[in-house]
Amino acid sequence: MPSLREKLAEHGFESNDDYEFQLSCLLESPARGVRTLNIEGDGERRKTAFANALAHALGYPHILYHDFTDAHPPLPEVILPPSRDELGREEPPIDPLDQIVSEACAQSEGEPTVLILDQLQAADFREHIRIHRLVRNASWTVLDGRYFANPRHLLLFLISEEPLYHALQKESFRVWIGRLSERQASYRPSDFGLDEAGQSLFDALAELFRALDSAPTRSEFTHLLHDLQLHARTVEHLRLSLYGRIEGVDRRALTAPSLAEHLARVIAAAQVFSTHKAPRGADDSEATP
Repeated sequence: MPSLREKLAEHGFESNDDYEFQLSCLLESPARGVRTLNIEGDGERRKTAFANALAHALGYPHILYHDFTDAHPPLPEVILPPSRDELGREEPPIDPLDQIVSEACAQSEGEPTVLILDQLQAADFREHIRIHRLVRNASWTVLDGRYFANPRHLLLFLISEEPLYHALQKESFRVWIGRLSERQASYRPSDFGLDEAGQSLFDALAELFRALDSAPTRSEFTHLLHDLQLHARTVEHLRLSLYGRIEGVDRRALTAPSLAEHLARVIAAAQVFSTHKAPRGADDSEATP
């Protein structure tokens, strides 16, 4: 059975870090209201990618998304005609946030639903208070209507570039999504269909990544190996390949004098190994964990 890390990768978020423990804390601990995950980190839109991938990895049939910085949110599936009150006054259109939250509440009555609220720092503070009421009371009020969520089915993901409203934070479980993986994966030649003659190259790459303070994922490492076999012949080639393949690598760090020796060792080891044996196959199927 695929691990959570493998399921996340299938849906567009790849990391060496394992989030099984955090997910268990969120889903299996007692909750007073709507279970809420606060996704923090320095990963910029990696946080959004994580939220979307996690929702799909969990297999929830309904995934709804709202971005508070989106000036032109998508139109709802059903557009209601303008309505008037008993005095003939036209009622204002429903706000996109009200539309998406009320839909999430309705969907959760019957089936598991994930609601992702992104870029919450751009929302009016009053909306933070309303979201807190949703989490505590599993209900959402729009004009004179009230929508109730099923806490057993609704899961709320909050993403903000600034700290959440204190009361809302207290109702959430925080997870950190970094710009880089925090866990260094230990790769061996046999993981990629290579014999032990490739160990010198793998050792040189491990030293290089420690110097860069970088932790490449399996697919990134696979692509880099292919570049070293097929294209990279010089230190400059290797710099370009590293920047092109490894997410989060600082371009300026690649030109630091202290890194030159590490880069040269990788090129030398790759040249020695290329005369010995190449990986079986050159397609991306080798990169599947």
